[in-house]
Amino acid sequence: MQVNLDAGTLVALLLISARIFAWSLVAPPIATAGLPVVVKTVLSVGLALAVLPTVKGQAPALDTVSIIGDVVLQVMVGAGLGFVTRILFSAIEAAGSLLDVFGGFSLSAAYDPLSTTTTSIFGRFYGLLCTTLIFATNMHLLIFQGFLRTFRAVPLDSGISLSRLGTALSTTAGELFLGALQIAGPLVVVLFIADIALGVLNRIAPQLNAFSMSFPIKIGLTLLLVGLSFMLMPQTVTDIAQRATSVITEVTG
Repeated sequence: MQVNLDAGTLVALLLISARIFAWSLVAPPIATAGLPVVVKTVLSVGLALAVLPTVKGQAPALDTVSIIGDVVLQVMVGAGLGFVTRILFSAIEAAGSLLDVFGGFSLSAAYDPLSTTTTSIFGRFYGLLCTTLIFATNMHLLIFQGFLRTFRAVPLDSGISLSRLGTALSTTAGELFLGALQIAGPLVVVLFIADIALGVLNRIAPQLNAFSMSFPIKIGLTLLLVGLSFMLMPQTVTDIAQRATSVITEVTG
């Protein structure tokens, strides 16, 4: 069995793969060091083959300078769209970092072999939980679909609007902090009230030495609250995935 591909088709496949590969290096759920680069490359080529029939006529001129320029352009487009998606999903990890600070877990940092960095305990835990829930709720299909639709809105020989991308980045950055507060806010308020209660108890009955009991009490309370919040996380991941898809649609017009 022989498959004959002309030069224009191969160039289009290269450009599609470059955009998808750049996006996969930044955007969740596959932007993790735990997934080998070879797997990301194969996944990019596989998705490019699925998209190829819809953009086959968008192949640029067959000269070296134009092809190199278009590859760089597609890498920038994929990385920009992936970064927008990454910012929105970082709200969950930021919420975990807030719990580390107010729950007293920020004193112990853990080495993350997947990202090769030192992260807080609940920050990394929430990040792994988010990735798991993306696949468990099938939101990865929505994320992939939203990104692959950009090949119709943004042809291979053009780029995205920098003004729209800048507006989206500033908007999503604000939504990152707002989302982190919405996710961790109720839990942080409960932990803050617990601190106040322990302070009042220490003033009323100093012989109890309430502050010596504050660390185990806050640790137990934090674990309890995190366990209770698990029921709300699937809906949160779904809302963020839908928001990411709509933002990408706005950027690409």
